[in-house]
Amino acid sequence: QVQLVESGGGLVQPGGSLRLSCAVSGNGFRIAIMAWYRQAPGKEREWVATITSQGTTAYEDAVKGRFTISRDDAWNTVDLQMNDMRPEDTAVYYCNAAILRDQYWGQGTQVTVSS
Repeated sequence: QVQLVESGGGLVQPGGSLRLSCAVSGNGFRIAIMAWYRQAPGKEREWVATITSQGTTAYEDAVKGRFTISRDDAWNTVDLQMNDMRPEDTAVYYCNAAILRDQYWGQGTQVTVSS
C-alpha cells in the first residue's frame, strides 16, 4: 500500500518562500512520476508541477521560475520549493504519485499567502 504524507504548509507573506515535502511509503517510488497539485477555494484541483523518475521536470505556466520540484530517491520524498509567492498561490496543495497504472494522493496541506 502506497501512502503519501505532505508537510510544510502554512502562512507566508507575499514575496516570501515556503517548502512543501511529501513522504512516500510503500513500493514503487523509484519508478513513480511524482507531481504536486493545488486546489483553491471554489476552484477545481489543478496541476502545478511534475518530476519523472529520471528527474525531468515540468511546471504550470503560472509557477514557472518561482517553484522548483525535486525528489530524493534515497529518502522517498518529493519537495516543492515555492519562492516569490503570491496571494493567488493560496490553496490546498496535494502530492500525487503515478505508479504504473495507479494513482495515489496525499491528504493535502494548506498554503496561505497573505499580508
